[in-house]
Amino acid sequence: MSSAERVRALRGATTLDLDERLHLLERTQELIAEVFERNGLVEDDLVSIIFTATDDVHSAFPAEAAREAGITHVPLLCARELEIAGGIERCIRILIHAYTTATAHELRHVYLHEARQLRTDLPE
Repeated sequence: MSSAERVRALRGATTLDLDERLHLLERTQELIAEVFERNGLVEDDLVSIIFTATDDVHSAFPAEAAREAGITHVPLLCARELEIAGGIERCIRILIHAYTTATAHELRHVYLHEARQLRTDLPE
């Protein structure tokens, strides 16, 4: 595979200790910042970000955290996560589409707090 720039998808998730607006914004910004740092991304690399939240999250739209962090020229979408018995509570997930020269194996997906249990196969 060449090192040509192409669109890749990056995944990540975090959890909230409580469903409170400022806490949601802080945790979501922490997740986005960690994905950016681990993958060498800047806003101009982004194509879009899709956010999902479990049904017990009502305090704010996760996309609001991205806007407050300065991501202003990227399409953002929020949706509901499937409600599955035994699933993680108060979970925010992201799917970032970005231009990168990294191969699929070089991408660093990010799972923080209680969401780490979703991908125990990944290094922290």
